Amino acid sequence: MAPPWRILAGKTACVTGGTTGIGRAITLEYLRQGCNVAVNHLGLERDESLRRSLIQEADAIRSSGPKGHAAAGQIIDVQGDITDPSSSETLIGEAVKKWGKLDIFVANAGIFKPCPFLQIEKDFFDKSINTNVNGTFYSFQAAARQMVKQGTGGSIIGVSSISALVGGGLQVHYTPTKAAVSSMIQSMAIALAKDKIRCNALLPGTIHTQLADEDMANEVKRKYLEHRIPMGRVGRPEDMAGPAVFLASDDLSGYMTGSQLLADGGMFVHLQ
Repeated sequence: MAPPWRILAGKTACVTGGTTGIGRAITLEYLRQGCNVAVNHLGLERDESLRRSLIQEADAIRSSGPKGHAAAGQIIDVQGDITDPSSSETLIGEAVKKWGKLDIFVANAGIFKPCPFLQIEKDFFDKSINTNVNGTFYSFQAAARQMVKQGTGGSIIGVSSISALVGGGLQVHYTPTKAAVSSMIQSMAIALAKDKIRCNALLPGTIHTQLADEDMANEVKRKYLEHRIPMGRVGRPEDMAGPAVFLASDDLSGYMTGSQLLADGGMFVHLQ
């Protein structure tokens, strides 16, 4: 096994939605662990500063690693909308072109905006399904095809949510999309086991990403959420990085497939 600061040394990963939130945190930790990472982003004007700062952080990680040990990973970024199947194919193709293979794939890209059930319009609902379900499916399929072609196995990780397990009055459009991610992972685990491809889901609890800024700015809502979490705080994107390394590593989770790893500060079990 590689040293603890280079658990994924020599591996290649792709991360969708890798410039913000959980995807960004996973990307940076994979780099620290010696993994080369290709990140996908939409390429919108608002994303440019995030893309530049991610590259700068990646450069800082490479320059600050311990001497005498394997280097931190390299990074490339690839623009694309995962709702278009060709985007994931391009992302993976660029990674393979640069590093020769794909070992790890993290389907992280997704959207969420709270909305009362009776106010959900067709376009709003369709966009949630198209991004969180269809786009994730296409990206899973592209990653699996590459790994099967290589014949050396791999790890596919779907970022689901605690919302796959519980309901939410403002999430009727969202909870089924995350349940779909978990369900796809379970079926893929069966379909791809013969190819030595492990498929697992990471289920974050309430995490303060850009998607939760509105809730976090509301003191009443923030305190309510903190009260529901036994560990006493809302999660940070960095809290998902370690679990994502664990699921990616054959040394650490090599006998896990079809599993759901819940990382929520105890929120799900806090029934009273």
